[in-house]
Amino acid sequence: MVELDVLPGAALELDWAVVRQLRDVVVDRLSSHRVPEAHQREHGRDIIRRTVTSWVQEQVSTGFRPASAYTAQLQQAIFDAVFGLGRLQPLLRADVENIEIHGSDTTWLRLQSGQLVRGPAVADSDEELVAELQFLASRAGRSLSASHPRLHMELPDGSRLAAVIATTRRPQVVIRRHLLQSATVEELVAKKAMTPGLAQFLGGAVRARRNIVVCGGQNSGKTTLIRSLAGLIPAHERWATAEQEYELHLDKLGRHPHLVAFQAREGGSEIGVDGRAAGEVSLQEIVRDSLRMNLSRIVVGEVRGSEVVPMLDAMSTGDGGSMCTLHARSAHDAVERLVVLCGRYGVAPEVAYRWIAGSVDLIVHLQMWDETAVGGARTRFVGHVAEVVGMGEGGRPALNDLFHTPGGTGEAVPTGIVPQCAEELRRAGFDLGWLQVSPSANGGLW
Repeated sequence: MVELDVLPGAALELDWAVVRQLRDVVVDRLSSHRVPEAHQREHGRDIIRRTVTSWVQEQVSTGFRPASAYTAQLQQAIFDAVFGLGRLQPLLRADVENIEIHGSDTTWLRLQSGQLVRGPAVADSDEELVAELQFLASRAGRSLSASHPRLHMELPDGSRLAAVIATTRRPQVVIRRHLLQSATVEELVAKKAMTPGLAQFLGGAVRARRNIVVCGGQNSGKTTLIRSLAGLIPAHERWATAEQEYELHLDKLGRHPHLVAFQAREGGSEIGVDGRAAGEVSLQEIVRDSLRMNLSRIVVGEVRGSEVVPMLDAMSTGDGGSMCTLHARSAHDAVERLVVLCGRYGVAPEVAYRWIAGSVDLIVHLQMWDETAVGGARTRFVGHVAEVVGMGEGGRPALNDLFHTPGGTGEAVPTGIVPQCAEELRRAGFDLGWLQVSPSANGGLW
Protein backbone atom coordinates (compact mmCIF):
# COMPACT_ATOMS: atom_id res chain seq x y z
CA MET A 1 0.00 0.00 0.00
CA VAL A 2 1.37 3.38 -1.03
CA GLU A 3 1.48 5.92 1.76
CA LEU A 4 -0.22 9.17 0.70
CA ASP A 5 1.20 12.59 1.45
CA VAL A 6 -1.41 14.99 2.85
CA LEU A 7 -1.16 18.57 1.65
CA PRO A 8 -2.29 21.00 4.38
CA GLY A 9 -4.76 23.39 2.74
CA ALA A 10 -4.14 26.26 5.11
CA ALA A 11 -0.40 26.22 4.51
CA LEU A 12 -0.34 25.52 0.76
CA GLU A 13 -0.84 28.30 -1.76
CA LEU A 14 -3.11 27.56 -4.68
CA ASP A 15 -1.59 26.53 -7.98
CA TRP A 16 -3.20 29.11 -10.25
CA ALA A 17 -2.31 27.14 -13.36
CA VAL A 18 -4.56 24.38 -11.98
CA VAL A 19 -7.29 26.94 -11.27
CA ARG A 20 -7.16 28.17 -14.88
CA GLN A 21 -7.10 24.63 -16.25
CA LEU A 22 -10.14 23.53 -14.23
CA ARG A 23 -11.91 26.83 -14.92
CA ASP A 24 -11.72 26.13 -18.66
CA VAL A 25 -13.14 22.65 -18.07
CA VAL A 26 -16.04 24.08 -16.07
CA VAL A 27 -16.74 26.79 -18.68
CA ASP A 28 -16.89 24.14 -21.44
CA ARG A 29 -19.26 21.99 -19.41
CA LEU A 30 -21.46 24.96 -18.56
CA SER A 31 -21.69 26.03 -22.19
CA SER A 32 -22.83 22.54 -23.19
CA HIS A 33 -25.83 22.76 -20.83
CA ARG A 34 -28.76 25.09 -21.43
CA VAL A 35 -29.48 26.32 -17.95
CA PRO A 36 -31.64 29.37 -17.12
CA GLU A 37 -29.52 32.31 -15.98
CA ALA A 38 -31.17 32.28 -12.55
CA HIS A 39 -29.84 28.75 -11.96
CA GLN A 40 -26.42 29.05 -13.60
CA ARG A 41 -24.48 29.69 -10.40
CA GLU A 42 -26.11 26.81 -8.57
CA HIS A 43 -25.49 24.55 -11.55
CA GLY A 44 -21.95 25.90 -11.82
CA ARG A 45 -21.17 25.02 -8.21
CA ASP A 46 -22.29 21.46 -8.87
CA ILE A 47 -20.07 21.22 -11.97
CA ILE A 48 -17.14 22.72 -10.04
CA ARG A 49 -17.59 20.24 -7.19
CA ARG A 50 -17.60 17.29 -9.57
CA THR A 51 -14.66 18.68 -11.58
CA VAL A 52 -12.55 19.18 -8.45
CA THR A 53 -13.51 15.71 -7.18
CA SER A 54 -12.19 14.20 -10.41
CA TRP A 55 -9.00 16.25 -10.12
CA VAL A 56 -8.50 15.08 -6.51
CA GLN A 57 -8.85 11.46 -7.60
CA GLU A 58 -6.14 12.05 -10.20
CA GLN A 59 -3.87 13.49 -7.49
CA VAL A 60 -4.51 10.49 -5.24
CA SER A 61 -3.44 8.17 -8.05
CA THR A 62 -0.07 9.97 -8.16
CA GLY A 63 0.49 9.66 -4.42
CA PHE A 64 -0.92 12.93 -3.09
CA ARG A 65 -4.16 13.59 -1.24
CA PRO A 66 -5.12 17.29 -1.12
CA ALA A 67 -6.62 18.19 2.23
CA SER A 68 -10.33 19.05 2.38
CA ALA A 69 -9.55 22.65 3.29
CA TYR A 70 -7.43 22.94 0.17
CA THR A 71 -10.10 21.46 -2.11
CA ALA A 72 -12.68 23.87 -0.65
CA GLN A 73 -10.28 26.74 -1.34
CA LEU A 74 -9.77 25.45 -4.88
CA GLN A 75 -13.51 25.21 -5.51
CA GLN A 76 -14.03 28.79 -4.38
CA ALA A 77 -11.16 30.02 -6.57
CA ILE A 78 -12.66 28.28 -9.61
CA PHE A 79 -16.10 29.72 -8.83
CA ASP A 80 -14.56 33.21 -8.62
CA ALA A 81 -12.74 32.60 -11.91
CA VAL A 82 -15.94 31.50 -13.70
CA PHE A 83 -18.52 33.84 -12.18
CA GLY A 84 -16.39 36.58 -10.63
CA LEU A 85 -13.03 38.22 -11.21
CA GLY A 86 -10.71 35.35 -10.42
CA ARG A 87 -7.78 36.46 -8.28
CA LEU A 88 -9.20 39.98 -8.18
CA GLN A 89 -12.40 38.84 -6.48
CA PRO A 90 -11.08 38.79 -2.86
CA LEU A 91 -10.00 42.42 -3.27
CA LEU A 92 -13.61 43.62 -3.61
CA ARG A 93 -14.01 44.08 0.12
CA ALA A 94 -16.63 46.37 1.60
CA ASP A 95 -14.01 48.87 2.77
CA VAL A 96 -12.15 49.09 -0.57
CA GLU A 97 -13.07 52.08 -2.73
CA ASN A 98 -10.56 51.75 -5.58
CA ILE A 99 -8.11 49.08 -6.74
CA GLU A 100 -4.99 50.10 -8.69
CA ILE A 101 -2.85 47.44 -10.37
CA HIS A 102 0.57 48.03 -11.92
CA GLY A 103 1.57 44.76 -13.51
CA SER A 104 0.93 41.35 -12.01
CA ASP A 105 2.73 41.88 -8.70
CA THR A 106 1.96 45.45 -7.62
CA THR A 107 -1.50 46.09 -6.22
CA TRP A 108 -2.71 49.06 -4.20
CA LEU A 109 -6.03 49.30 -2.38
CA ARG A 110 -7.51 52.70 -1.63
CA LEU A 111 -9.85 52.31 1.32
CA GLN A 112 -12.94 54.37 2.07
CA SER A 113 -10.99 56.06 4.84
CA GLY A 114 -8.49 57.33 2.27
CA GLN A 115 -5.76 54.97 3.48
CA LEU A 116 -3.58 53.36 0.80
CA VAL A 117 -2.54 49.79 1.52
CA ARG A 118 -0.57 47.20 -0.44
CA GLY A 119 -2.52 44.28 -1.87
CA PRO A 120 -1.46 40.81 -3.03
CA ALA A 121 -0.20 39.86 -6.47
CA VAL A 122 -3.06 39.25 -8.89
CA ALA A 123 -1.21 37.01 -11.37
CA ASP A 124 2.02 35.06 -11.65
CA SER A 125 3.18 37.15 -14.62
CA ASP A 126 2.11 40.11 -16.71
CA GLU A 127 1.24 37.71 -19.53
CA GLU A 128 -1.07 35.81 -17.22
CA LEU A 129 -2.69 39.06 -16.08
CA VAL A 130 -3.37 40.03 -19.69
CA ALA A 131 -4.84 36.58 -20.37
CA GLU A 132 -7.18 36.93 -17.39
CA LEU A 133 -8.28 40.39 -18.54
CA GLN A 134 -8.95 38.99 -22.00
CA PHE A 135 -11.08 36.25 -20.44
CA LEU A 136 -13.10 38.86 -18.49
CA ALA A 137 -13.47 40.96 -21.64
CA SER A 138 -14.67 38.03 -23.76
CA ARG A 139 -17.21 37.08 -21.12
CA ALA A 140 -18.64 40.62 -21.32
CA GLY A 141 -18.64 40.71 -25.12
CA ARG A 142 -15.64 43.05 -25.28
CA SER A 143 -12.09 42.67 -26.52
CA LEU A 144 -8.54 43.41 -25.40
CA SER A 145 -5.50 42.94 -27.63
CA ALA A 146 -2.45 44.73 -28.99
CA SER A 147 -4.63 46.22 -31.73
CA HIS A 148 -7.34 47.12 -29.20
CA PRO A 149 -5.29 47.92 -26.08
CA ARG A 150 -8.01 49.54 -23.94
CA LEU A 151 -10.73 47.84 -21.95
CA HIS A 152 -13.61 49.55 -20.17
CA MET A 153 -16.35 47.42 -18.69
CA GLU A 154 -18.88 47.07 -15.92
CA LEU A 155 -18.26 44.35 -13.35
CA PRO A 156 -20.98 42.13 -11.85
CA ASP A 157 -21.07 44.15 -8.62
CA GLY A 158 -21.51 47.43 -10.50
CA SER A 159 -17.88 48.53 -10.27
CA ARG A 160 -16.09 49.87 -13.34
CA LEU A 161 -12.89 48.31 -14.66
CA ALA A 162 -10.44 50.17 -16.91
CA ALA A 163 -7.36 48.42 -18.29
CA VAL A 164 -4.57 49.40 -20.67
CA ILE A 165 -1.98 47.13 -22.27
CA ALA A 166 0.62 47.52 -25.03
CA THR A 167 0.84 51.32 -24.67
CA THR A 168 2.35 51.04 -21.17
CA ARG A 169 5.44 49.18 -19.96
CA ARG A 170 3.27 46.90 -17.84
CA PRO A 171 -0.49 46.20 -17.83
CA GLN A 172 -2.43 48.83 -15.91
CA VAL A 173 -5.78 48.12 -14.26
CA VAL A 174 -8.02 50.34 -12.17
CA ILE A 175 -11.27 49.21 -10.59
CA ARG A 176 -13.45 52.06 -9.38
CA ARG A 177 -16.16 50.93 -7.03
CA HIS A 178 -19.49 52.60 -6.37
CA LEU A 179 -20.23 51.83 -2.76
CA LEU A 180 -23.27 54.13 -2.51
CA GLN A 181 -25.28 52.80 -5.43
CA SER A 182 -28.65 53.36 -3.77
CA ALA A 183 -27.77 56.58 -1.95
CA THR A 184 -30.58 59.09 -1.53
CA VAL A 185 -30.34 62.83 -1.04
CA GLU A 186 -31.38 62.28 2.58
CA GLU A 187 -28.46 59.91 3.10
CA LEU A 188 -26.05 62.46 1.63
CA VAL A 189 -27.41 65.02 4.10
CA ALA A 190 -26.81 62.51 6.90
CA LYS A 191 -23.24 62.07 5.64
CA LYS A 192 -22.92 65.86 5.70
CA ALA A 193 -22.30 66.13 1.97
CA MET A 194 -24.84 68.96 1.87
CA THR A 195 -27.11 70.91 4.20
CA PRO A 196 -30.84 70.16 4.47
CA GLY A 197 -31.53 73.49 2.79
CA LEU A 198 -29.36 72.66 -0.20
CA ALA A 199 -30.98 69.23 -0.45
CA GLN A 200 -34.41 70.89 -0.52
CA PHE A 201 -33.21 73.27 -3.24
CA LEU A 202 -31.81 70.50 -5.46
CA GLY A 203 -34.95 68.43 -4.98
CA GLY A 204 -37.04 71.41 -6.07
CA ALA A 205 -34.79 71.91 -9.09
CA VAL A 206 -35.30 68.29 -10.19
CA ARG A 207 -39.08 68.55 -9.78
CA ALA A 208 -39.06 71.91 -11.61
CA ARG A 209 -37.26 70.23 -14.52
CA ARG A 210 -34.11 72.34 -14.35
CA ASN A 211 -31.24 71.08 -16.53
CA ILE A 212 -28.38 70.28 -14.16
CA VAL A 213 -24.65 69.76 -14.77
CA VAL A 214 -22.86 68.06 -11.86
CA CYS A 215 -19.12 68.72 -12.01
CA GLY A 216 -16.01 68.09 -9.94
CA GLY A 217 -12.67 66.37 -9.94
CA GLN A 218 -11.94 62.67 -10.12
CA ASN A 219 -13.41 60.66 -7.23
CA SER A 220 -15.28 63.69 -5.94
CA GLY A 221 -18.62 61.85 -5.88
CA LYS A 222 -20.27 63.06 -9.09
CA THR A 223 -21.86 59.72 -9.94
CA THR A 224 -23.19 59.28 -6.41
CA LEU A 225 -24.73 62.76 -6.41
CA ILE A 226 -26.38 62.48 -9.82
CA ARG A 227 -27.67 59.04 -8.86
CA SER A 228 -29.31 60.49 -5.76
CA LEU A 229 -30.76 63.44 -7.70
CA ALA A 230 -32.15 61.12 -10.38
CA GLY A 231 -33.85 59.21 -7.58
CA LEU A 232 -36.05 62.30 -7.08
CA ILE A 233 -37.53 62.09 -10.58
CA PRO A 234 -41.26 61.25 -10.26
CA ALA A 235 -41.93 57.54 -10.66
CA HIS A 236 -44.53 58.00 -13.39
CA GLU A 237 -42.10 59.66 -15.83
CA ARG A 238 -40.55 57.84 -18.78
CA TRP A 239 -36.90 58.85 -18.97
CA ALA A 240 -33.50 57.37 -19.83
CA THR A 241 -29.93 56.99 -18.69
CA ALA A 242 -27.17 56.95 -21.32
CA GLU A 243 -23.71 55.71 -20.33
CA GLN A 244 -20.47 54.47 -21.83
CA GLU A 245 -20.46 51.70 -19.22
CA TYR A 246 -23.31 51.13 -16.81
CA GLU A 247 -22.53 52.96 -13.56
CA LEU A 248 -25.74 54.54 -12.36
CA HIS A 249 -27.74 51.26 -12.11
CA LEU A 250 -30.89 53.24 -11.44
CA ASP A 251 -32.93 50.74 -13.43
CA LYS A 252 -32.07 48.06 -10.84
CA LEU A 253 -33.47 49.92 -7.85
CA GLY A 254 -37.14 49.46 -8.75
CA ARG A 255 -38.05 53.12 -8.16
CA HIS A 256 -38.73 54.03 -11.79
CA PRO A 257 -40.69 51.41 -13.75
CA HIS A 258 -40.55 53.48 -16.97
CA LEU A 259 -36.78 54.07 -16.95
CA VAL A 260 -34.83 53.00 -20.05
CA ALA A 261 -31.11 52.32 -19.46
CA PHE A 262 -28.81 52.67 -22.49
CA GLN A 263 -25.17 51.61 -22.77
CA ALA A 264 -22.76 52.27 -25.62
CA ARG A 265 -21.41 49.25 -27.46
CA GLU A 266 -17.89 48.55 -28.64
CA GLY A 267 -17.39 47.40 -32.19
CA GLY A 268 -15.65 44.24 -33.29
CA SER A 269 -12.28 43.86 -34.92
CA GLU A 270 -13.69 44.32 -38.43
CA ILE A 271 -13.95 47.81 -39.90
CA GLY A 272 -17.15 48.78 -41.66
CA VAL A 273 -17.54 50.80 -44.85
CA ASP A 274 -17.90 53.95 -42.76
CA GLY A 275 -14.43 53.44 -41.28
CA ARG A 276 -15.77 52.51 -37.85
CA ALA A 277 -15.58 49.23 -35.97
CA ALA A 278 -18.40 46.99 -37.11
CA GLY A 279 -21.28 46.95 -34.62
CA GLU A 280 -20.10 50.01 -32.69
CA VAL A 281 -22.81 52.19 -31.15
CA SER A 282 -21.48 55.42 -29.70
CA LEU A 283 -22.90 57.34 -26.76
CA GLN A 284 -23.62 60.20 -29.15
CA GLU A 285 -25.83 57.89 -31.22
CA ILE A 286 -27.54 56.57 -28.11
CA VAL A 287 -28.42 60.06 -26.87
CA ARG A 288 -29.80 60.95 -30.30
CA ASP A 289 -31.78 57.70 -30.47
CA SER A 290 -33.22 58.31 -27.03
CA LEU A 291 -34.65 61.65 -28.16
CA ARG A 292 -37.01 59.72 -30.46
CA MET A 293 -38.39 57.43 -27.76
CA ASN A 294 -40.92 59.65 -26.00
CA LEU A 295 -38.63 60.31 -23.04
CA SER A 296 -39.25 63.19 -20.68
CA ARG A 297 -35.58 63.65 -19.73
CA ILE A 298 -32.13 62.12 -20.19
CA VAL A 299 -29.39 61.53 -17.64
CA VAL A 300 -25.91 61.08 -19.13
CA GLY A 301 -23.48 59.41 -16.72
CA GLU A 302 -20.51 61.41 -17.95
CA VAL A 303 -20.03 63.92 -20.76
CA ARG A 304 -16.47 63.55 -22.01
CA GLY A 305 -16.63 63.54 -25.82
CA SER A 306 -18.97 63.70 -28.77
CA GLU A 307 -22.06 63.15 -26.60
CA VAL A 308 -21.81 66.81 -25.52
CA VAL A 309 -23.56 67.91 -28.72
CA PRO A 310 -26.71 65.76 -28.45
CA MET A 311 -26.74 66.32 -24.68
CA LEU A 312 -26.96 70.11 -25.10
CA ASP A 313 -29.45 69.52 -27.89
CA ALA A 314 -31.62 67.50 -25.52
CA MET A 315 -31.36 70.17 -22.84
CA SER A 316 -32.29 72.99 -25.24
CA THR A 317 -35.11 71.28 -27.16
CA GLY A 318 -36.64 68.88 -24.63
CA ASP A 319 -38.99 69.45 -21.72
CA GLY A 320 -36.10 70.11 -19.34
CA GLY A 321 -34.92 68.12 -16.38
CA SER A 322 -31.94 66.45 -18.02
CA MET A 323 -28.70 65.90 -16.09
CA CYS A 324 -25.09 64.94 -16.72
CA THR A 325 -21.72 64.79 -14.98
CA LEU A 326 -18.58 66.54 -16.16
CA HIS A 327 -14.96 66.75 -15.07
CA ALA A 328 -14.26 70.37 -14.12
CA ARG A 329 -12.43 72.17 -11.32
CA SER A 330 -15.20 74.69 -10.63
CA ALA A 331 -18.65 75.70 -11.78
CA HIS A 332 -17.14 78.43 -13.97
CA ASP A 333 -14.61 75.98 -15.42
CA ALA A 334 -17.50 73.67 -16.32
CA VAL A 335 -18.70 76.20 -18.89
CA GLU A 336 -15.26 76.39 -20.49
CA ARG A 337 -14.97 72.60 -20.45
CA LEU A 338 -18.26 72.26 -22.33
CA VAL A 339 -17.08 74.83 -24.90
CA VAL A 340 -13.82 72.91 -25.44
CA LEU A 341 -15.75 69.65 -25.96
CA CYS A 342 -18.12 71.34 -28.40
CA GLY A 343 -15.15 72.75 -30.31
CA ARG A 344 -13.79 69.27 -30.92
CA TYR A 345 -16.93 68.48 -32.89
CA GLY A 346 -17.16 71.57 -35.05
CA VAL A 347 -19.13 73.96 -32.84
CA ALA A 348 -17.63 77.45 -32.82
CA PRO A 349 -16.97 78.92 -29.33
CA GLU A 350 -19.45 81.79 -29.74
CA VAL A 351 -22.15 79.30 -30.77
CA ALA A 352 -21.26 76.98 -27.86
CA TYR A 353 -21.47 79.81 -25.33
CA ARG A 354 -24.96 80.78 -26.56
CA TRP A 355 -26.01 77.13 -26.61
CA ILE A 356 -24.88 76.59 -23.01
CA ALA A 357 -26.57 79.81 -21.88
CA GLY A 358 -29.85 78.61 -23.37
CA SER A 359 -29.58 74.98 -22.26
CA VAL A 360 -28.00 74.62 -18.82
CA ASP A 361 -29.90 75.92 -15.81
CA LEU A 362 -27.77 74.89 -12.82
CA ILE A 363 -24.16 73.83 -12.27
CA VAL A 364 -23.46 71.90 -9.07
CA HIS A 365 -19.78 71.60 -8.13
CA LEU A 366 -18.46 68.90 -5.79
CA GLN A 367 -15.27 69.30 -3.80
CA MET A 368 -13.02 66.74 -2.17
CA TRP A 369 -10.56 67.54 0.58
CA ASP A 370 -7.83 64.93 0.80
CA GLU A 371 -5.84 65.21 4.02
CA THR A 372 -4.58 61.63 4.10
CA ALA A 373 -1.00 62.82 3.50
CA VAL A 374 -1.05 64.49 6.93
CA GLY A 375 -2.93 61.75 8.74
CA GLY A 376 -6.41 63.04 7.99
CA ALA A 377 -9.23 61.69 5.86
CA ARG A 378 -10.90 62.39 2.54
CA THR A 379 -14.11 64.40 2.67
CA ARG A 380 -16.53 65.17 -0.16
CA PHE A 381 -19.22 67.81 -0.23
CA VAL A 382 -21.21 70.09 -2.52
CA GLY A 383 -19.22 73.31 -2.47
CA HIS A 384 -20.90 75.54 -5.02
CA VAL A 385 -24.18 75.88 -6.92
CA ALA A 386 -24.45 78.39 -9.76
CA GLU A 387 -27.43 79.35 -11.89
CA VAL A 388 -26.91 80.07 -15.59
CA VAL A 389 -28.86 83.26 -16.33
CA GLY A 390 -28.39 83.85 -20.03
CA MET A 391 -25.61 85.66 -21.84
CA GLY A 392 -23.37 88.04 -19.96
CA GLU A 393 -20.42 90.25 -20.75
CA GLY A 394 -17.86 89.14 -23.31
CA GLY A 395 -20.28 86.80 -25.04
CA ARG A 396 -20.13 84.24 -22.24
CA PRO A 397 -22.91 82.78 -20.07
CA ALA A 398 -23.60 84.75 -16.90
CA LEU A 399 -23.63 82.82 -13.62
CA ASN A 400 -25.34 83.69 -10.36
CA ASP A 401 -23.79 82.03 -7.30
CA LEU A 402 -26.71 80.62 -5.30
CA PHE A 403 -24.74 78.52 -2.78
CA HIS A 404 -21.09 78.90 -1.84
CA THR A 405 -18.64 77.68 0.78
CA PRO A 406 -17.33 80.62 2.80
CA GLY A 407 -14.14 80.40 4.80
CA GLY A 408 -13.30 76.79 3.97
CA THR A 409 -16.11 75.49 6.19
CA GLY A 410 -17.05 72.54 4.00
CA GLU A 411 -20.67 73.68 4.04
CA ALA A 412 -22.38 75.29 1.04
CA VAL A 413 -24.81 77.96 2.26
CA PRO A 414 -27.11 80.37 0.41
CA THR A 415 -25.56 83.58 -0.92
CA GLY A 416 -28.85 85.44 -0.64
CA ILE A 417 -29.29 85.79 -4.41
CA VAL A 418 -32.82 84.92 -5.52
CA PRO A 419 -32.63 82.57 -8.52
CA GLN A 420 -34.33 83.53 -11.77
CA CYS A 421 -36.15 80.21 -11.61
CA ALA A 422 -37.62 81.03 -8.18
CA GLU A 423 -41.21 80.90 -9.41
CA GLU A 424 -40.70 77.52 -11.07
CA LEU A 425 -39.12 76.22 -7.85
CA ARG A 426 -42.03 77.54 -5.78
CA ARG A 427 -44.58 75.85 -8.05
CA ALA A 428 -42.58 72.61 -7.64
CA GLY A 429 -43.05 72.77 -3.89
CA PHE A 430 -39.78 74.43 -2.83
CA ASP A 431 -39.98 76.81 0.14
CA LEU A 432 -37.97 79.88 -0.86
CA GLY A 433 -37.29 80.46 2.83
CA TRP A 434 -34.48 77.90 2.51
CA LEU A 435 -32.55 80.50 0.47
CA GLN A 436 -32.35 82.97 3.34
CA VAL A 437 -28.83 83.59 4.57
CA SER A 438 -28.53 82.19 8.10
CA PRO A 439 -25.97 80.21 10.11
CA SER A 440 -26.33 76.43 9.96
CA ALA A 441 -25.40 73.92 12.59
CA ASN A 442 -25.10 71.15 10.07
CA GLY A 443 -21.66 69.98 8.99
CA GLY A 444 -20.81 69.67 5.33
CA LEU A 445 -18.42 66.82 4.94
CA TRP A 446 -18.78 63.42 3.28
